[in-house]
Amino acid sequence: MKQLMLLVLLSIAGTLHAQSLVTGTVTNKTSGRPLEGVTISINQTGALTDSKGRYSIHLPKKGSYPLTASFIGFKSFTTTVNANNNIQQEDIALEVSPLFVKPVEISSLRAGKNSPFVNTTIAAADIKKGNLGQDLPVLLDQQPGVVTNSDAGAGIGYTGMRVRGSDITRINVTVNGIPVNDAESQGTFFVNMPDFASSVSSIQLQRGVGTSTNGAAAFGATLNLSTNEFNEKAYGEISNSYGSFNSWKHTVKAGSGLINDHFTIDARLSKISSDGYIDRATSDLRSFYTSAAYVSKKTAIRLNVFSGKEKTYQAWYGVPQALLATDRTYNMAGTEKPGTPYDNQTDNYQQDHYQLFLNQEINSHLNFNVAFHLTRGRGYYENYNGFKPVADYGIPVQIINGVKKDTADIINQLWLDNYFYGSVFSVNRTGEKFNWSLGGGWNRYTGDHFGKVIWADTQFEKDHEYYRYPAVKNDFNIYWKGEYKITSALSIFADMQYRNIMYNMDGFEAAPAYIAHVNYNFFNPKAGISYNINPNNRVFASFAIAHKEPNRADFENNYGVAAPKPELLRDVEAGYSWSNSIAAIQANVYYMNYKNQLVQTGMLTDVGAYMRTNIPKSYRMGIEINGHVKLGNIVSLAANAAISQNKVLDYHAVTYDSLYAPHTQTFSKTDISFSPSFVGGFTLSVKPVRNLNVDLLGKYVSRQYMDNTSSKAGSLDPYFVSNLRINYVVPQTLFRELGLQFMLNNIFDTKYEPNGSTYPGYNLKSGTVTYDNYYYPMAGINFFAGVTIGF
Repeated sequence: MKQLMLLVLLSIAGTLHAQSLVTGTVTNKTSGRPLEGVTISINQTGALTDSKGRYSIHLPKKGSYPLTASFIGFKSFTTTVNANNNIQQEDIALEVSPLFVKPVEISSLRAGKNSPFVNTTIAAADIKKGNLGQDLPVLLDQQPGVVTNSDAGAGIGYTGMRVRGSDITRINVTVNGIPVNDAESQGTFFVNMPDFASSVSSIQLQRGVGTSTNGAAAFGATLNLSTNEFNEKAYGEISNSYGSFNSWKHTVKAGSGLINDHFTIDARLSKISSDGYIDRATSDLRSFYTSAAYVSKKTAIRLNVFSGKEKTYQAWYGVPQALLATDRTYNMAGTEKPGTPYDNQTDNYQQDHYQLFLNQEINSHLNFNVAFHLTRGRGYYENYNGFKPVADYGIPVQIINGVKKDTADIINQLWLDNYFYGSVFSVNRTGEKFNWSLGGGWNRYTGDHFGKVIWADTQFEKDHEYYRYPAVKNDFNIYWKGEYKITSALSIFADMQYRNIMYNMDGFEAAPAYIAHVNYNFFNPKAGISYNINPNNRVFASFAIAHKEPNRADFENNYGVAAPKPELLRDVEAGYSWSNSIAAIQANVYYMNYKNQLVQTGMLTDVGAYMRTNIPKSYRMGIEINGHVKLGNIVSLAANAAISQNKVLDYHAVTYDSLYAPHTQTFSKTDISFSPSFVGGFTLSVKPVRNLNVDLLGKYVSRQYMDNTSSKAGSLDPYFVSNLRINYVVPQTLFRELGLQFMLNNIFDTKYEPNGSTYPGYNLKSGTVTYDNYYYPMAGINFFAGVTIGF
């Protein structure tokens, strides 16, 4: 396989030939000023204008090509350029749109071009390249410091991601500025938002604390998703794909364009299914997205309604270490049932989202945005439990033929039924020297946790409910952030946020009598400086403080030991960026110092969530580098690397022997769990002929320790994996677009496990700690192929 790949790349490289170069400057037609950040698209190739409005794009061969320039708040511009193996100038003057189409929530929450925070922005065209049904975290795998995993092993179903070693419960996620992290677990379950990538117009990933935002605190990263794109012209699109493990994706999208100069409607309907790589790890995912908007010169009103419904067979237990070499796809879920595994050991959940926005321009320098939202969630896990004490389920002990029946086989459902609603706002002012935003939000969560018995091999009341524990959480925040230009090159940034959390939990399944009512008040200041050495060079630095409250599982799992404490993070970041028409590079260093960080112990709860414990002192520090370069007329390379130290100081690990007696070991400066010291990736892109893109992707992740003792016996091996991605737009006149996609994942058939769990125990005979490990293997070589028809 390696030799074949080398031959393919050599044959592609052999097609190098002379190209045309299109250059130009984009300006505001009204003021004549250059526009930075304008998207220029030619033949599946994109470029952004620099601070002086300049751009340059190579064309692969002779012929005529459509050039499109688009920028929020301006009318799109399209012209035709001709490739004649020379350099040609194409200057563009964009007209200001007479409609208020700029999503205000982007400017209020995202890091701006001069913000002193580390971030990357991914455009819709780049998302589309790999969107063949796998979940959103998989599409972000090539971002710096990102490690992804999949319970089912194929990227469909339950997927996870970590940034700088921090998992999804520590990554703030918003959709159009609306928080989507679960209020109690603080995680974001993309399985409840299947194919959401098909509706996303742009993504920004901020690493570190980042700027103030709505919802959960960012302790590793902030992920801003935007869908509020304005489409001036009507469109339609059908996408279908098929891949390994009987994986299917069907997507239909349509938009009305601008109706009567004021109204637009967009819609998407999707269905994704897969058998999964792991045994019985099936997924049946359905979703829709609708958006209707009214826009005028100074006002925009938009209503988004979207929903996801999933049914996945449980695969969160992992493969036991003893079976990893011989049965990598083993799934213990459902095996408590005698004979064949229980066929409905599934997770079932539906989540509906409602978002209503009002964007209003007061004058050319001042606007505001207010939004109301409601998220409705309900669903359950269904489990077969063999030979369990009936008292645990509130079922009376039966006397049958004089024999006490105090155990039974039982099928139960663990339910969640919740509402999350509230409002967010921002007021934004822009000026020549001073920009600022005042914003915040109030959100309320109400949820019921309850369990039902739906079957048992003993007598019980139908749909017997054996526990119900309500919870209420109020979350209020307000922030102000501003950027002031001291000179044309030097700017300073300040950000202050106050956050209050009131969280009432009235009992837990593992601790019915535990009533936990807590109230937290957090002040999170941030400050930074940015200096543009010249239009192509910039340096920046920032300091930020963030606080974060424990989640529900932290209270439940630490009951009887010590109540979990809130966390404090001090984050120092500094970076440098350089770019020209051929190459770009960004490098940054960071130091994240924690007090009472809640770190994962490596053990799981009965529903697959990681247990955590407070560590008094710990830190993460590292350097991240990412960039891209054009290696010739048709070849380019993008690469990134993240090198870090992630340390726990004075860690006390407690293990238990067979008599349940505790044994304590003290460690100094060990590695934080699931925090690799090196993560690197690359994308080698070749465009040998018109409309054809071939990408070779690689990813390396160093050793990850599953607990906090740096023991190799409880760790995940390093791995390197490569994927091949091909995108081709078929030349034809029947459709607006006819696109073909093909992905060959794990082309060298690497056996690797990016995630796992471990259960240390103390061996009385040897006087040593032993590890009971479970792994989440990823699939070997596999493929996805798709076709997109645009109207």
